[in-house]
Amino acid sequence: MVDRPSWEHDGRDWPNRDASRFVTAGGLRWHVQVMGDGPVLLLVHGTAAATHSWRDLMPILATRFRVVAPDLPGHGFTDLPAQARLSLPGMAGALAALLHAIDARPVLAAGHSAGAAVVLRLALDNRIAPAVIVSLNGALLPLGEKHAAFFTRAARMLVGLPFVPSLFAWRASNRAVAERLLRDTGSRIDARGVDLYARLFRHASHVSAALGMMANWDLLPLLQDLPRLKTRLVLAVGANDRSIPPAQAERVRSRLPTAEIASFPGLGHLAHEEKPREVAELLFRLLAVAPANGMGSLSVSDLPYSRAG
Repeated sequence: MVDRPSWEHDGRDWPNRDASRFVTAGGLRWHVQVMGDGPVLLLVHGTAAATHSWRDLMPILATRFRVVAPDLPGHGFTDLPAQARLSLPGMAGALAALLHAIDARPVLAAGHSAGAAVVLRLALDNRIAPAVIVSLNGALLPLGEKHAAFFTRAARMLVGLPFVPSLFAWRASNRAVAERLLRDTGSRIDARGVDLYARLFRHASHVSAALGMMANWDLLPLLQDLPRLKTRLVLAVGANDRSIPPAQAERVRSRLPTAEIASFPGLGHLAHEEKPREVAELLFRLLAVAPANGMGSLSVSDLPYSRAG
């Protein structure tokens, strides 16, 4: 049996624990946090993260939104599915089942890193219909670009070896290693955040989910479908992001010229953890121009740190 985080032990002091609930949907037992009242805002974390990454942002947003933030399949305290379901369509389909089960219909949706791809897949497949999608340092281009196939094959090989997730977990659970991995993203987060990442990294199931996503991720269909996106897209970029080069936002916009870019100077890949209030302000401004349901008109001038190109 794959080692999994325990809610009783690892979740004993989980951030925003009072907002946590467990929901069965799509054949999985999900950990999801729901907080606040108002229009629904969906938050989707990235690879190897969990709801803890929204720990400081979520309470701010909950003053104006009903915020829904799940642990993705295999991450945090949500069940680990079969490897094939860790693909982008598999993740999106599973999340759609959860949103249906809790009757959550997002007016705004924000995804961080790989979470942005999940949100976009949901919208493109008509499973959600928000007025605005915010990609927070979105991982929307293939890993390694022209070498993506190599990285995918290598990840499949690694995740297929049963001892590899345990080996990775053993190595990454060292706090110094976790701190270095996070620092390499171009972000500086607080000690509490580092401890929470290290806590999850010590569990093979969490690491296996991250490796499984790498092994099964194919972004080319998403890029091909992107021009038919009807929802407004805002590409929020940390100018110091070392994980996803900020210039990639321009390449994404070449596929969808209507997308806006909002740049956060001095912040890295984990911008929402470094300066949650600045990210919240962006979402509040978007709420002000988004109707209660349906499409809204969004001008670049409404956004902080924004540019049209």
